[in-house]
Amino acid sequence: MTIAGSEPADEPTIRQATRADLLDIYRIETASFAQPWPYTAFERFLGNPGFLVAGDRPVDGFIVTDTVPNGGSPLGHVKDLAVRPDARGQGLGANLLGTALSVCRGQGVGRVKLEVRESNDTARRLYERFGFEPYRRLPRYYDDGEDALVLVCSVQ
Repeated sequence: MTIAGSEPADEPTIRQATRADLLDIYRIETASFAQPWPYTAFERFLGNPGFLVAGDRPVDGFIVTDTVPNGGSPLGHVKDLAVRPDARGQGLGANLLGTALSVCRGQGVGRVKLEVRESNDTARRLYERFGFEPYRRLPRYYDDGEDALVLVCSVQ
C-alpha cells in the first residue's frame, strides 16, 4: 500500500484519479464487467479521496470507495474495483484495496462494506484476505439474476 512519491521501484504508484484517467478507467470497466458503469458515473467521483488508480498512463487498475453517514461513525463503501485484464495477478487489486481502506480509516470510518457476485471467487478471496466477512445476501442483485453477497470489515 503506497501513495504516489513513496513507492519502491517494484510497487505500483497508487494515486487519486484525475479527469485524464477516465478513459483508461472506463476501458478497464467495460473489459471487466458485463454490467459496466457508464462513463459519467466515474466523473461524479472525481475529487473523492477514495477514487484511486494504480499506475501512470495507461492506468492499470482503479478503485472507487466513498463514505456515507452511519450514526456516530461513517461507513465506507467499496463501489467498484477492477484491474486491466493483462495486468491481473500482480497484486494491483490488493494494493488498491489496501490503500482505499487506509483512506477510509483516515476519514474516521470504522467499517467498510461492498457487494460482490456470489460466483466471483477471485474477488471474494481478495476481500477475505483483508478481513471482509459475509453480512447478508442480496437476491437477484445483478441483471442476469445472480445474487450478490454483502461483505463487511472493520478498519479501526
